[in-house]
Amino acid sequence: MDEPVLPLPSQARYDRTFGLLMLKSRPKLVTLALLLLAASLCAASSAAQTTEQQRQTSKPYIGDLSIFETPGRDERLQINRVMDILGVTSGKSVADIGAGSGWFSVRAARCVGTAGSVYAVDINPEAIQYIDRRVHKEQLPNVQTILSKPDDPLLPAHSVDAVLLLKTYHEVARPITLLRNLRAALRPDAKVGVIDRNGNGEDHGVMEDVVVREAREAGYRLIGRYDFVKADNEDYFLVFTAAP
Repeated sequence: MDEPVLPLPSQARYDRTFGLLMLKSRPKLVTLALLLLAASLCAASSAAQTTEQQRQTSKPYIGDLSIFETPGRDERLQINRVMDILGVTSGKSVADIGAGSGWFSVRAARCVGTAGSVYAVDINPEAIQYIDRRVHKEQLPNVQTILSKPDDPLLPAHSVDAVLLLKTYHEVARPITLLRNLRAALRPDAKVGVIDRNGNGEDHGVMEDVVVREAREAGYRLIGRYDFVKADNEDYFLVFTAAP
């Protein structure tokens, strides 16, 4: 004879009911957790984009490129000293972001020699064509041009030992994104230099501390701060490296 089914004590009935409710509710809880995580990630992304959108920038220059070839510019910017600080020496690989006329690219190319290489990066197709003609004329086969995106230099992975943004940073609409996208191209101990002038973003300048803050947010640390580029008390030279 089968044992009779006895009524469950009140606590046992509660435990079984609670367990069934939890089993039924688990998919909903998981869904809710995923939704909360997605919302948090979206909020973080939106905050970063808002930071970039709030800062004013200057329109990228698209005029006569020969204006960058003014006599005496080497001495005013002390470009050889800049290259020494960035470690631009024979055999190194260098990126010139916002290359314009290729003024810095050709100087870096001569410095690194045939064993090294230079990436002349710009978002302006006319600038890229200008540099291509220039390096052909000046017989600098170690210069490679890259038509980049406004927020991505499109450099090959692990390709550069030094980077310079020469009077370019104030034109970058999304600098944090650009710097983050640059990281993949950096070799160990690579240095990233920014030469610009203090300004409000719209006057072809950006405040030094703004650059430092944005670079930190993008995952870089400041390792050098100089004021020898042009004796006008406005220009500055910052050097960064990727933070661990």
